[in-house]
Amino acid sequence: MLYRRFGRTELPMPVFSCGGMRYQHQWQDISLADVPDQNQRNLEATIERSLEVGINHIETARGYGSSEMQLGQVLPKFDRNQLIIQTKIAPKEDPKEFRRQFEQSLEFLNLDYVDLLGIHGINTEKLLEKTVRPGGCLDEVRKLQAQRKVRFVGFSTHAPTEVIIKTIETDQFDYVNLHWYYINQTNWDAIEAANRYDLGVFIISPSDKGGQLYKPPQKLIDLCQPLSPMVFNDLFCLSHPQVHTLSLGASQPSDFDQHLKVLPLIEKADEILPPILERLEESAIASLGKNWYETWHLGLPRVEETPNNINIPVILWLRNLALAYGLTEYAKMRYNLLGRAGHWFPGEKAENIEQLNLQPCLKNSPHADKIPALLAKAHQWFNGEPVKRLSQQ
Repeated sequence: MLYRRFGRTELPMPVFSCGGMRYQHQWQDISLADVPDQNQRNLEATIERSLEVGINHIETARGYGSSEMQLGQVLPKFDRNQLIIQTKIAPKEDPKEFRRQFEQSLEFLNLDYVDLLGIHGINTEKLLEKTVRPGGCLDEVRKLQAQRKVRFVGFSTHAPTEVIIKTIETDQFDYVNLHWYYINQTNWDAIEAANRYDLGVFIISPSDKGGQLYKPPQKLIDLCQPLSPMVFNDLFCLSHPQVHTLSLGASQPSDFDQHLKVLPLIEKADEILPPILERLEESAIASLGKNWYETWHLGLPRVEETPNNINIPVILWLRNLALAYGLTEYAKMRYNLLGRAGHWFPGEKAENIEQLNLQPCLKNSPHADKIPALLAKAHQWFNGEPVKRLSQQ
């Protein structure tokens, strides 16, 4: 395993982290007696495999149902000083409720302290204000730090880049969990801000939100040769030293195996990546046209600036991915999550787009004339049964 300094925490962080939202039994709190023995044995085997290969950062959340409680049955079996444990609590209006949920997490985890506590889902400016206001959740975290129940505090986010940067610039956090990978590089400015403030940088879900790379389309497989799309994406992310760790949402012990293949390749990234990146760009230009490829994102409106809150940037991005790389199933899954995920994935589908006047909100786009028709076609292509977030299942 390779390790990187996790920003101001000074923790030696493995370049892969063991995320805890896919091996638990249920997305609701349940009693241990209701967990099937087979599921618990699988979870324990997954953690044992994680530690065996040097992945000693175990990450979970109060919102991950039975994950914490099940982890609490296995974590005490290992040397606590060798573990880096992170849990996350969503910001609350009442800091006492935030404190109650943290104490529940600690009890479930069967630990005296956590190394990393994340404010879970600072996705809007309102949630940021709720967190950092005097007497708010962050003040409660400072009390927990004084009591040595929390070592370092960070935040996880699905927010627009400018909100992430604003949160980093409060200089109140030690690390950030955010999205950034090959198919979605919009948060690079936030990663650079995190490095300026010496925050640890944790990449959320690079293999799932990064394109469902555990079941890649043939077109992407061909473009990423001689690597698998998953190994390519890992290598792309880790070739940037500003990135410290990638979350692996393992559901079973074997889920680590393919990721481990990237470790001996990191030093050769400058040789391996350029031809793959060139092929990917050529495919995108051939499928989308050079002008669209370079300028499609310019001048697009925010969700709140668009009639019916249609998420125009995301819909066009998903269309690009389906055409350029064959990521149609991924695009359909994400498209049908629109309207169902609140501030975690905001905005609506392009339903009844023909009845809306989009020209005022598209006035700054060089493609204003053709975007409405593209949105209508994307809706016909992708629309299907509504999709729920994992935590809603």
